[in-house]
Amino acid sequence: MPPSSFPVSRATAVSLVLFMTVLAARPAPARAEDLISGIGLTQLTVYDQRPAPDGLMSGSPHVHAVTDEGYYVMSGKGRVELHDLKDGFRSVDLLPGRYIQFPPGVVHRLVNADHLVLLVVMGNAGLAERGDARIYFGKAVDEDPAEFARLTGLAKAKGLEGALDRRDAAIRAYTGLLELWTKDRTAYFQELARFIGVHMKAAAGLRPGFAEAVEALSARPSSAIRRG
Repeated sequence: MPPSSFPVSRATAVSLVLFMTVLAARPAPARAEDLISGIGLTQLTVYDQRPAPDGLMSGSPHVHAVTDEGYYVMSGKGRVELHDLKDGFRSVDLLPGRYIQFPPGVVHRLVNADHLVLLVVMGNAGLAERGDARIYFGKAVDEDPAEFARLTGLAKAKGLEGALDRRDAAIRAYTGLLELWTKDRTAYFQELARFIGVHMKAAAGLRPGFAEAVEALSARPSSAIRRG
């Protein structure tokens, strides 16, 4: 289902972003001022309707090509699982009042342990919906454009139930990535590099559209409420 808007004034948005700048100095090496233009604020409740195939209440693992992302924990608790080509896999606890930020090129998944609600701060808000984000479904799906399109379109076709089915398909592949981290680090980094490379190549072709979107979005703050 499409997100519903809630009113956030320009002054409120600026205050929140300045607040994130102070918080970002503590737990995350990235800085809030590194966020690109067109900053968007989204209240996010991580899926809690039913567990994923691995038994966890979670979102879909995905990566961004050009967009920084930050999470401020409003309530509840959980964690974010991060994968990058330098450090590999790590899990960061999310507790009320904490802020964490990471750059593009980091595969990430949110896990909801207890009614986790976040304020998501996105650089270049709106680009995720324009192709900046790619969900991890594994190599076989990446090599099958028709199946990739079918899976990514489930949320639009079936609403929340479709979004959960899409998440479940992603988690079935993602458990294999986590297993590689445990059993074969070389294969893990090869698969991570493959996936990130596939997305960067695809996103490169969308660059003109990204530029137009950034110019439009930088003129105003964006805000929404969503689940994911």
